[in-house]
Amino acid sequence: MTKTLAEMAVEVLATADGREKTALGRRHAAVWFAARAAGQTPAIGRATPPLQPARPARPELLDPRNVPRRRPGSPLGRIALLHAVAHIELNAVDLHWDIIARFSDQPMPMGFYDDWVKAADEEAKHFNLICDCLEAMGSHYGAMPAHAGMWRAAEDTARDLHGRLAVVPMVLEARGLDVTPGMIEIFRKAGEAQAIAALEVIYGEEVAHVAYGSKWFNWLCGRDGTDPKEVFHRLVRQYFHGNLKPPFNEAKRADAGLPPDFYWPLAEGEIAESATGARNSP
Repeated sequence: MTKTLAEMAVEVLATADGREKTALGRRHAAVWFAARAAGQTPAIGRATPPLQPARPARPELLDPRNVPRRRPGSPLGRIALLHAVAHIELNAVDLHWDIIARFSDQPMPMGFYDDWVKAADEEAKHFNLICDCLEAMGSHYGAMPAHAGMWRAAEDTARDLHGRLAVVPMVLEARGLDVTPGMIEIFRKAGEAQAIAALEVIYGEEVAHVAYGSKWFNWLCGRDGTDPKEVFHRLVRQYFHGNLKPPFNEAKRADAGLPPDFYWPLAEGEIAESATGARNSP
């Protein structure tokens, strides 16, 4: 490796076009894992990532309240749903490379970097799978407006590794485990085999990404001698804007190392209270 991992991460973050960004990230991941397979311990290095990653001219980024809502039962609605997924996956690529570069000044085990390079590589694959679906349906990423607020969690937690792990993989990506089965069913009813296959790949691999967050969050708390659940609740209330929304995919969250007492106390209002009461009732 002629470049450090942090330098590679910043190169990905500085690349605007989605297909080019993901191709570069996948090449860097291949170099990293080839070195690791050869028994090498590559240099992590230090690099300063941009506050925001480079983005293509399209899609137009709007305030979440202004993004048009479309019925997923229609062909255009299904395209809009896939477009939103592609936007999420592209942001995830940047989020995973950003955690490597932004916190490269903090000593972490090599396994931390292995996990996030792998997650970034898989997110790149996911973005391209969904882009392929969009193009097969006569559209493309950038054809519709998208959510402008997705990078907010990265900005809010730019100086807090514990907070980044709590909010991005353990809240935002965990939400994907809750909603993806319903999306798969929408495309199953429409007979969209390519979209079903792509979403099933994403669903299967996202469990590991949430698990990486849970693993390293718990590792940091163990090193600090703090209670992971208490720290998680405090950081989510500090950095996440709003309450968590049931229903939760408790089985997949458990597979990812997220027990119910981490997220139910953060769920919205009366639902959380009634669920807690039900759990505590004889």
